[in-house]
Amino acid sequence: MTQQVLVLQPEVSVALVLLVLLLALLFFGLGFAAHLLWVVAVIIFFVWIIGWAFARGEASGSRRQWYGRW
Repeated sequence: MTQQVLVLQPEVSVALVLLVLLLALLFFGLGFAAHLLWVVAVIIFFVWIIGWAFARGEASGSRRQWYGRW
């Protein structure tokens, strides 16, 4: 039984290394962007909750419900 060895030309191996590095850079960038979007979403959520809590005080004397503010 003989084994066959795959021999790549130098240009092909350089292209494969560049492709792997580009994929790693792409995944790093996507991971950073996803993390940043989570941080922004949490900040917006807390601002929304604080605004909702303070808006309850201004409508306490009226008969309008929370959905009647528009």
